[in-house]
Amino acid sequence: MREVEKRKQSLYFPEEMLLEIQAEANRQDRSLSWIVQQAWKIARTEIQKFPSVNDVLGGPKV
Repeated sequence: MREVEKRKQSLYFPEEMLLEIQAEANRQDRSLSWIVQQAWKIARTEIQKFPSVNDVLGGPKV
């Protein structure tokens, strides 16, 4: 089995969103971290379609 690197990171959510995530975590009997990780995996390709700040402001492309 592949060893997963774990790193502690603080994330800040609006209270209403955090309550929704907590309710879903409770419903699925999962951790908040697990819910957020799964949401990222699902949403990643859509989020990558968003323009970057450099695209909007006409800055250098990296």
